[in-house]
Amino acid sequence: MTQNPAAEPLVNLSEIAEIELFIMKRMKEFTLGDHASVFKGSGFNFVGLRDWEPGDRMASIDWAQSSMNNFSPLVTREFEQNSNATIIAVADASPSTRCGVAGTSIAAAIARSVATVGMSAVLFQDMFGLITFGEGFHQLSSARPRIGKPHVIYCLDLYQLRNQIDVPSEQSDVTATIASHLRKTSLVPIISDFLFVDAPRIIKELSRLNTAHDVFMIMVDARFAYRLPEVSAGWIETFDVETDRTRIVSRREFAHLADRVGQWQEEILRLARDADLDMVRVGLDRWEMETTLFEFLAERRLRKI
Repeated sequence: MTQNPAAEPLVNLSEIAEIELFIMKRMKEFTLGDHASVFKGSGFNFVGLRDWEPGDRMASIDWAQSSMNNFSPLVTREFEQNSNATIIAVADASPSTRCGVAGTSIAAAIARSVATVGMSAVLFQDMFGLITFGEGFHQLSSARPRIGKPHVIYCLDLYQLRNQIDVPSEQSDVTATIASHLRKTSLVPIISDFLFVDAPRIIKELSRLNTAHDVFMIMVDARFAYRLPEVSAGWIETFDVETDRTRIVSRREFAHLADRVGQWQEEILRLARDADLDMVRVGLDRWEMETTLFEFLAERRLRKI
């Protein structure tokens, strides 16, 4: 099992452009012909001024106001659009997601899912935000929902460069953070491999959150990361990157890790259904993943409208 270097992007700009073109092609049936327009809203409303943040457009900078403090910091005009939906993705950034095989990590599938959800929001002209979480479903970082492709790219950088982000000293529970970010009923996709011990408890919390928002789960099929090469040793020492614990397992148990991961994820799927939470499973095939996620999101959003 290997970990990708932190400097190597999980999703680069060219791949984001491919995802954008793919989504635009899939949206033709909703933007042409006899279908009602899915793009609605009463325009942009001026909210106020704030300090410039990464992901802000240059056109939104208030140069006159910025000059009053010698351009340190830059001041940005903040606008808000009355859109039909707000999407805030909750992405798993725990250390185990950096693991994988053959140069492919679980985090790469999560990042691509975030990109697909984010670019779908851009096309629908919806606000998009991101919350990342680590062990114990505690918040690591967050970006409040905003409109536009630059903000989606900023959210992806926030997820991909999480090793360089200062983790808050007092980590809050993600469900409380979601509630503080949203003012109205919104779409909340939870993107993870769900390979953590307290997953059943978290599903119960998400079920309660689902009474106020449209919560659904995107599960990355992580079995590929545990299909490891055969070894000749009778006993193998394994290391858990999240708990920093080691464990000695037999060669037979080592060979069935992928099967055990599959069984655990099937149990999570059953628990989600019992909690009345929808779940979609995605794998490593990028085109199949993007098609599945986009169609799933489009159906939920149009149902919301």
